[in-house]
Amino acid sequence: MAAGLAGAVLWQHSYDMDQQRVSIRHGGHTLHGVLATPRDGRKRHGLVVYIHGDGPVDATHEDGYQPLWEANAQAGYATLSWDKPGVAGAPGDWLDQSMDDRADEAAAAIAWARARPDIDGDRIGLWGASQAGWVLPKIASRTPVSFVIAVSPAINWLRQGRYNLLAELRADGASAARTRAAIARSDTTRRLLERRATFEEYVKATHGDTDGMTADRWGFIARNHTADATHDLSALRGIPVLLTLAGQDINVDTADTERVYREVLGPGGALTVEHYPQATHSLLKQSIEQSEARTVLTALFSPRSLFADGFLDDQRQFLKRARPRSNPGP
Repeated sequence: MAAGLAGAVLWQHSYDMDQQRVSIRHGGHTLHGVLATPRDGRKRHGLVVYIHGDGPVDATHEDGYQPLWEANAQAGYATLSWDKPGVAGAPGDWLDQSMDDRADEAAAAIAWARARPDIDGDRIGLWGASQAGWVLPKIASRTPVSFVIAVSPAINWLRQGRYNLLAELRADGASAARTRAAIARSDTTRRLLERRATFEEYVKATHGDTDGMTADRWGFIARNHTADATHDLSALRGIPVLLTLAGQDINVDTADTERVYREVLGPGGALTVEHYPQATHSLLKQSIEQSEARTVLTALFSPRSLFADGFLDDQRQFLKRARPRSNPGP
């Protein structure tokens, strides 16, 4: 039985693509990446460049990206992703980055990819989740891209934070008093950010109750809290964009995101919006994510089943429809 279970796990984690570690020079540092390529016998492939969400994410997102990369390969696309600075032994510190820094990093990775003989430079696009929503349009303003897949992106950093706070309080069944206290604390934090307060001032204002905030994290938030994708999204006009939104997202106000994307990109006809009513922010099935045990077991024995029904196939079909970008770009 043990051998059978081990075999099942190995089979479920065998993906139809080849993977290799790569090194990319950028700004005096080296990005530690992974390049996954289809096993279709072709010498050149289009490329999907992955832009992570928040947090210390490695190139494969602890193997969580593998089903997505396989879907890319099935559509004839290679995938490029890299460890965030300071993660998995990579040099630097991702908490020192601004959204512009992240965009510059990605543009350097795309330039590296375009120089490879096995990558079709006219078919390079972006995939980005959550916080990447502030990075994707910045990349497109720096270098031509053929398409964008935006997964659960937010529009405005501060609005997103307030939405997330209230959604979590509702999910926890918080009392009116607890809700008022949480809002008051959030307002205090916003005022401190507006006047560029130091971490020490934050600690003093919260009477030492930092709720897990560190000096490095405070610096990251202070650097990025004014982020708003509304203006930057114009860089994606005319580019095929797949916007994927989850119905059970308590991190991002999906209605706000869809409204802005449609206002900025809708008139060009290149925007496709897909909704997954029973999915969470990570586009996992809510019925699985709400149980830690079920999440672990599914990740072991059926990792492709973690994602919302249709999510992987919709991205695969979107890539198959993608065409080389005809306009010269920035």
